[in-house]
Amino acid sequence: MNWSDAIKEPINALKPVKINAELLQKMLGLLDLTSLNATDTEESIAVFCEKAQTPFGHVAAVCVYPQFIRLAAAQFAGTPIKVATVVNFPAGTDSVESVLLEIGRALQDGTHEIDVVFPYHRYLAGERQQAQYFVSSCKAACGENVCLKVILETGALNDPTIIADASSDALIAGADFIKTSTGKIPEGATLEAAAIMLLAIQRVGPELKRRIGVKISGGIRGLHQAAQYIELADTIMGRDFLTPTTFRIGASKLLDEIMKEMSI
Repeated sequence: MNWSDAIKEPINALKPVKINAELLQKMLGLLDLTSLNATDTEESIAVFCEKAQTPFGHVAAVCVYPQFIRLAAAQFAGTPIKVATVVNFPAGTDSVESVLLEIGRALQDGTHEIDVVFPYHRYLAGERQQAQYFVSSCKAACGENVCLKVILETGALNDPTIIADASSDALIAGADFIKTSTGKIPEGATLEAAAIMLLAIQRVGPELKRRIGVKISGGIRGLHQAAQYIELADTIMGRDFLTPTTFRIGASKLLDEIMKEMSI
């Protein structure tokens, strides 16, 4: 498949989206509220977590560094909000063994979701089977009840065919979600990369016979920007795809924009 041609139609079909109350409510429920800063402390994360439950509803998940999982898990006990954390982050260069230890500790601390960085350097070096083994090992460690999101780092993969192949390989190896970016390299999410990932899900999904999703992250700050990704997913996958079980937006600043608009 010529992926550059395949994504032209859905992207060209995108129209300006009107930001209304219904869309804002939808966006809020799809949000992985994220704080992955070197300056994070228990005090700052506790305050940050308070933002996850709003007068208009709650976010899908809160994503924090592993050392804050217990704090977040305690804060969200008895609520539908999931706790997510990152492993092999951000460089994606740790050994399988060390990543599995990270996952084990995170599960003990109470995380519900693991966002793991795909070993994209090795993948680009041609180690495709090793990358698949990495993902399948991570999923085995997570088990069926913990969601595994695989961060492809599409800005580094760069080439449309490589992004498509990495998407398919990660999904076939067991990923529950494929995710665009760590947000730690210059190029984060793009509509082009997201379209390729969605089309990859459309292509391999039926043979996998399980629910798989996509998470858009890396530089998502504005309402209109987020709305374009929602519209793109709707165009390619249909409106039923736009639930927290199959579509997420990872961001730290977007919630503030949502709340500002909903409070007017």
